[in-house]
Amino acid sequence: MLNQIIRYFATSSNEYWGYVSQHLFISLTALIISLIIALPLGYLGSRNKVIAAFCQTFAQILRIVPSLALLFILIPFIGTGIVPALIALVVLALPPIMVNTILGFNEVSPVLKEIGLSLGMNQMQLLKQITLPLALPYILNGIKLALVEIISSATLATYIGAGGLGTLIFTGLGLYKMQYVVIGGVSVALLSLLSMFIMDFAIRKVREND
Repeated sequence: MLNQIIRYFATSSNEYWGYVSQHLFISLTALIISLIIALPLGYLGSRNKVIAAFCQTFAQILRIVPSLALLFILIPFIGTGIVPALIALVVLALPPIMVNTILGFNEVSPVLKEIGLSLGMNQMQLLKQITLPLALPYILNGIKLALVEIISSATLATYIGAGGLGTLIFTGLGLYKMQYVVIGGVSVALLSLLSMFIMDFAIRKVREND
């Protein structure tokens, strides 16, 4: 097995890095789209109970729907390829970001807000100088959960033609070449661990500066 893995990297390293770059492109694009949608919704949810209830319900529903099932449910409506994969990954990533954003803003003490207002801050200044910095660790934690979900689920997106490291895994399963499965699986695990390490580091730095 080890010799086969070494041989693969010796002969197909360009192919491997192509899969890695596809996986990262899909994952980071899905995360950026998720942030654009989820952060404003989360902020509004912290100020509006109806929006908060919608976000919570949406998150609970998606927790009981397997990632692969969601991908196949979407195929009849949006087809196959990178765009459908991005849509599915965005849908999976929205709940943790929305819920943690709501939690973060709700955890800010009303007393601190009152102090800011008493010092003459307007709502934008209050958001930038008090509310957002205190909510940021919760928001980053939601982003961390979403990113890990995206990276792992992007592997399954190979089923609908999105490419990425899942191609190695499913090719290996189809051809009974376990070295492909090991290389793909370990690579996805390492990307997930690396993303967790980076986000945990960012969260610690933010908390140290509070």
